[in-house]
Amino acid sequence: MWIGLPQGDFDDEGELGWQTDALCAQTDPEAFFPEKGGSTRDAKKVCGACNVRSQCLEYALANDERFGIWGGLSERERRRLRKRAV
Repeated sequence: MWIGLPQGDFDDEGELGWQTDALCAQTDPEAFFPEKGGSTRDAKKVCGACNVRSQCLEYALANDERFGIWGGLSERERRRLRKRAV
């Protein structure tokens, strides 16, 4: 899921091109921000089919996104990924 201006590869329009290709932009955003304890299955299913999943995850990690599903990972999963990278 994307929000705001990501850092990195900018397209000709001045924003990342991956945003326009993100499947989440064509889906119910509430699926990507479930209530605490809610299912992340539907959002992760959308992410799994998305061609820009890696760019989305890269953005979330670079910008310390703390809520929602980004690049197919929950906040908890992103936190674990960051800890392994340190």
